[in-house]
Amino acid sequence: MKTIFSILSILLFNLGYSQVIIGDAVGTVPAAQKTSVLLEFAANQNKGIILPYVRTIPTGSSLTEGTILLDASTATSAKVMYYNGTWQNLSSANTANITSALTNQPNVTEVTGAKVIIGSNTSTADGVLVLESPNKAMVLPMVLDTNNIPDPAPGMMVYVNKTGAKRLAVFNGNKWTYWKP
Repeated sequence: MKTIFSILSILLFNLGYSQVIIGDAVGTVPAAQKTSVLLEFAANQNKGIILPYVRTIPTGSSLTEGTILLDASTATSAKVMYYNGTWQNLSSANTANITSALTNQPNVTEVTGAKVIIGSNTSTADGVLVLESPNKAMVLPMVLDTNNIPDPAPGMMVYVNKTGAKRLAVFNGNKWTYWKP
């Protein structure tokens, strides 16, 4: 009976409050703001989220604005890209040779339609990880300094949460690029 009560409690809780925290049970967002967050990460881990590596840049009408990926179509000049109607280079003029990193990445045919969706049962967005919500967002893994990340992987993305230096940071395999509001 206790197990059934626990399962029902979890289901009822998730109906009004759908959120995933990776790394611990607390995350980084204050409790009062958790209702606006779909996905967040544990604090002080010096780890980031790794973007999908693509060997062919997606095109066509199924592209969804907000898509972020590591463009590995030319392994010797990889860059982090963002789609907002057209592809934008988030690595600025920086590129990286990720040829050796690609040897560890599977070169397989993608399973069409395979994806993880957080926040909804379905989504028309074409992506590996889709956050689907009209009023919730993802909070990136937070670090105080990208120098504290022991071995950043190509395609890593973090939020630098340092007083006077708050910014988005993306790593293309060679160099961090910082985006500040």
